[in-house]
This record gives sequence, C-alpha cells and structure tokens, in this order.
Amino acid sequence: MIEAPTENIILIEEIQKLLPHRYPFLLVDRIISYVPGKSATGIKNVTMNELFFQGHFPNRPIMPGVLIVEAMAQVGGIVLTQLPEAAGQLSLFAGIDKVRFRRPVTPGDQLVMTTELIVVKRKRFGKMQARAEVSGKLVAEGELMFSLVDS
Repeated sequence: MIEAPTENIILIEEIQKLLPHRYPFLLVDRIISYVPGKSATGIKNVTMNELFFQGHFPNRPIMPGVLIVEAMAQVGGIVLTQLPEAAGQLSLFAGIDKVRFRRPVTPGDQLVMTTELIVVKRKRFGKMQARAEVSGKLVAEGELMFSLVDS
C-alpha cells in the first residue's frame, strides 16, 4: 500500500502513484480534501483540449456523463487505496445506482467531486456516495459500487 501524504492535499504526482489511470483517462488533477479510508474531494479542470470534446459535441462541447461518473469514481479510488483490504488490489466498478445529472459540464469549468465511503462488505465489495459540482452547483450525484480484485 502506498502511503498518502499526511496533509489534506494530494498533487498529481502522488495521484499517479495511487491510481493506475493515465492520460487520457486520468480525470483527477488534485485532491483538495482527504480523510484516509473515509472521504475525498478532488478537482478536474475541464479544458477545450479534452479529446472527448472533438465528438461530444463539436458545436456545443459537453463533458459526457459517463466521464463525470468515472471522475467521481477515481476520487473514490483514492479513498480505497488506504483501506487495509485494498492492499495489492485493483478496484473495479461493480455498479452505479441512483445517478442523476443536473446540469452540463463545459470547457472552462472546474469539476469538484466528493466521495464518501458508505460500506465495505466481506473485504471485497463496497459502496460510496458521490457528488460533482461546478461553482457550488450540483452537476451529478449517485452511489458507486466497487469490487476489489487481485491486480
């Protein structure tokens, strides 16, 4: 298990040590608040340079909802890395429940994602509550389920 810094901020270099994701699929730029094994808040600075804006949509760029959910899950992944049962494990999506999208995310937005661990069952499955905001306004929220598998 990789040690997370003791302060509440985790920079991109440390995020890359904690998560397996890489460009163009790493969707967290910084963790701005962190309680090991319990919760985290991260940011994604959304720019026009994102590859997905080429096709979603060329004349009205909107961040795909599935990528908003993935960004929230990656913030949740930071929380999972500090669980004793997650040592040497890879966390995978096991389900997505009650996810609702409230408003679009567009270039120039700073997506702020917060995840809170609800439960871990049998050291293999778990659930998190997640929400994403832009400028203090709710963009998306829902429950994310995960499964821990050997990496």
